[in-house]
Amino acid sequence: MLLLNPGPVTLTERVRQSLLQPDLCHRESEFFDLQEEIRTRLLGVYGLDPALWAAVLMTGSGTAAVESMVAALVPEDGKLLIVENGVYGERITQIAKQYRIDHETLTHDWMSAPDLAQIVARLNADRAITHVAVIHHETTTGRLNDLQALGAACRERGVQLLVDGVSSFGAEAIDFDDESIAAVAATANKCLHAVPGASFVMVRRAALARAASRTFYLDLGRLARLQDQRNTPFTPSVHAYYALVEGLRELEDEGGWSARHARYAALAEQARVGLAARGMASVLPPDQSSVVLRAYRLPKGLSYVQLHDGLKARGFVIYAGQGGLSAELFRISTMGNIHAADVERLLQGFDALIQ
Repeated sequence: MLLLNPGPVTLTERVRQSLLQPDLCHRESEFFDLQEEIRTRLLGVYGLDPALWAAVLMTGSGTAAVESMVAALVPEDGKLLIVENGVYGERITQIAKQYRIDHETLTHDWMSAPDLAQIVARLNADRAITHVAVIHHETTTGRLNDLQALGAACRERGVQLLVDGVSSFGAEAIDFDDESIAAVAATANKCLHAVPGASFVMVRRAALARAASRTFYLDLGRLARLQDQRNTPFTPSVHAYYALVEGLRELEDEGGWSARHARYAALAEQARVGLAARGMASVLPPDQSSVVLRAYRLPKGLSYVQLHDGLKARGFVIYAGQGGLSAELFRISTMGNIHAADVERLLQGFDALIQ
């Protein structure tokens, strides 16, 4: 069964075998060696200076990392502007409400890109805004939001950017040299091809020095401080860490994030062209889409349930549209152990269902 949903992914045999490592106590030196290798390799994915950046690990899904980032890095006297153009931007708003963080939202239609002019106008009108939160790859539609333009607007105004990179880290370009970026939250079980249970925040040490402590388990500052000391406050998901370090080693062997980007792009384009030839147009053009996941219009006369079940019977798991989009579109991700021959078999599966 090949998973074409946006995580968890189909594992390589190499990563799957890593789960069979010996049982390990999280207070032993061997665990801290493992933790440190992961942190070092995460910094290495985008060539980050450990004097300026920290990779902070935690046990939880990608949402745990996003929550930890938002709860810690917006100060008590700060204010957060949240850019919403899909489900995951709206989730950050829910997090801000839960922690009673002073915030505003800039809401867009789910099919739309963030309106930079509106963002700039909001920043100019409210100088109390200290941080902007944005989703890099909004998997609601597969849109890749423009971090470069948003970063420039934030940088000019001394505003810090908090990035949900959960489904882009490891496969899409992220300019960590952009001084507006304070942190990027991500997870193991998407573009890094590991398993659910481990997530992380890539955070500037300067931002960490000012981190608040609104949460207990997900306290980013405490996690970073203890991990720097080869320690951990709680029991991590040890076997998820085994898988993550193996996924990171495999990423390096493959040629790094840029090579993974190129592989995903080729697979995504193969799927897009093949589906277009079968009458299923992509929701967004390639230049607005991530290479990680793309959304497509449902074929005429076929519901999502019929499409999903028919493809699952042929060995493929696709993903529904979210919210009101579930009746209009489906989504395909090419993360994980997926290759060109698999996409060709997928297209043949569509042929069998739409004839």
